[in-house]
Amino acid sequence: MMFDTMRADLDAYLQRDPAARNKMEVFFLYSGYKAVRKYRRAHWFHTHNMKFIARWLSQRARNKTGVEIHPGATIGRGLVIDHGMGVVIGETTVIGDNCLIYQNVTLGGTGKEQGKRHPTLGDNVMVGSGAKVLGPFKVGDNTRIAAGAVVLTEIPPNCTAVGVPARVVRINGVRPDLLDQIHYSDPVAQELCRMHNEIQQLSTEVQYLEKTVSQAVELAATSNKASEE
Repeated sequence: MMFDTMRADLDAYLQRDPAARNKMEVFFLYSGYKAVRKYRRAHWFHTHNMKFIARWLSQRARNKTGVEIHPGATIGRGLVIDHGMGVVIGETTVIGDNCLIYQNVTLGGTGKEQGKRHPTLGDNVMVGSGAKVLGPFKVGDNTRIAAGAVVLTEIPPNCTAVGVPARVVRINGVRPDLLDQIHYSDPVAQELCRMHNEIQQLSTEVQYLEKTVSQAVELAATSNKASEE
């Protein structure tokens, strides 16, 4: 079963990485794939209570690839770690099927929890470059976490998390493009735009009222002058 999962990982690279030309290139040259492959071996030892060997394998993988995956983590089929350098995946992390993780991502804890300390990612989740997901909560299926976001609370399915701390944009059940790290709907930007338009409209109305009042004052002044004469 472990080898079937490794084949699924290879297929995932060919499907999602435009630079991947063939399975042999991915198998021998891709640090992200090497890290996941070595993790699966270390995880087998970890689950069979040979934890020293498991940690030894994971530390060797870290030194060779720049990706640190604790052998106690649970990772589904088809994980792609693109570029890979600087990725950290904690011991109680759970990752679903067909997820995509970019460089410098941390799936970690806040240092305060006992037991389950790290996040759970659903299926088809994309975590952008430099994002931090910290804590024992769930990130729902088909969710995107923007580059540089810091996620500290649960994210529902079919959403996009943006910013520090991360804010959520619902995508109405449409499965997102996992490779797109750029096009996000930012609710704060949308609200600022709405407020800007409203202020412009109010400013126009105030100018109109000022002009009307000024004309009324001039008309009253003219009328008073005419009556005095």
